[in-house]
Amino acid sequence: MHDDGADRPNQYALLRQRRFGPFFWTQFAGAANDNLFKFAFTVLVTYQLSVSWLPPSHAGLVIGALFILPYLLFSATSGQLADKWDKRRIFVLTKNLEIAIMALVAWGMLVQNVPLLLACIFLMGTHSTLFGPAKFAYLPQVLSERELTGGNGMVEMGTFVAILLGNVAGGLLVAVPEVGHLQVAVAGLVLALLGRLSAQFIPAGPATDPGLRVNWNLFSETWRNLRLAHAQPVVFRSLLGISWMWFFGAVFLAQFPAFAKEVLHGSEQVAALLLVVFSVGVGVGALLCERLSRAQVEIGLVPLGALGMSLFAADLYLAVRSLPPASLMDVSAFLARPAHWRVVADLLLLSMAVGIYSVPMYALVQLRSQPTHRARIIAANNILNALFMVASSVIAGALLSAGCSIPQLFLIIAGANLLVSMAVFLLVPEYLSRCLALVRQRAPVES
Repeated sequence: MHDDGADRPNQYALLRQRRFGPFFWTQFAGAANDNLFKFAFTVLVTYQLSVSWLPPSHAGLVIGALFILPYLLFSATSGQLADKWDKRRIFVLTKNLEIAIMALVAWGMLVQNVPLLLACIFLMGTHSTLFGPAKFAYLPQVLSERELTGGNGMVEMGTFVAILLGNVAGGLLVAVPEVGHLQVAVAGLVLALLGRLSAQFIPAGPATDPGLRVNWNLFSETWRNLRLAHAQPVVFRSLLGISWMWFFGAVFLAQFPAFAKEVLHGSEQVAALLLVVFSVGVGVGALLCERLSRAQVEIGLVPLGALGMSLFAADLYLAVRSLPPASLMDVSAFLARPAHWRVVADLLLLSMAVGIYSVPMYALVQLRSQPTHRARIIAANNILNALFMVASSVIAGALLSAGCSIPQLFLIIAGANLLVSMAVFLLVPEYLSRCLALVRQRAPVES
């Protein structure tokens, strides 16, 4: 059958529609602000301030841990609030909170108060924790099933571009002599105000369980959320699949600075290039999902994404094995060597596979979750994501401490990804059967 795409929804057209456009820019501004502040603060305590109790080698870990902690503590509560309240109310509330936090950040930056800025990292993590369940529960309320993959692809692309721009802007602004701190303070407040402005135009996302009695006990509600997700096996296994993607991605993102310096003999610019390539790749992979799935929620893409993740991670290990010794290179010197193009291509294709792997899983969770419990299921996912990311840093740290090189770590993760994926696909055969159907559908028909 010929597919001319005439009746296919266009994911880019969603940006012009009130049900999606203001929401997209609200979440984009929030993600950019999180990363602008996190990265600027990390640079501040690594290069500019000497803090005896926070050495540079630990700064990134401490800041990352403080940002993730609220996901473990408050996801269960924010999931309940997103089911009980109108989603627009949550968006406006979190953007008001963000403005207050960024005012504190501005003060902390100007007086260079490290304890206050660490508290603000925790508060920004809390802001993101409140926003997350409402964000993913809002999409299936305003998008049709045929728009869900494209909408999720746009959100994932937007998030990774915002992370990239936030990191780059944070690093550039804070590095400017004398006025760097002031520039970060102003940029954070401007982004918070822009996010609040766009939130004003988001239409109502009615409560799905307005009669819900909120359980404020963090621990019992967290456990209840996980059990709620576990009651739907296909949904729960998809949540585990998404969390594994964050585990996998976190290993690469955390190692980019050391990988660039120690393995590729590149400067900080090369580390930034790796981050750019990874972010662009995930964004492109996420946007490709709509076209590859013909605008359906197509979980057959997940095995293809998983295979790509392992294949290109393994080839990345092979690509760096034969690199000759070199002195520290900037980006132009790095790209002038043909052997490095294979490294860049592997990283781009690996990250595209991550985007292709994750978007259908997010869409499936939104589609299959009970509407009345949807935000709490998303909250359970955020709890699992945080746990997997913590486990990722612990396991990667243990392997590196045991004498494993960074390329060997990438190879181990490629193998682990293959095993985890096979386990998920054996537990949920629907993934493989849909993948085979998709490949057959895409294969050219003989005349």
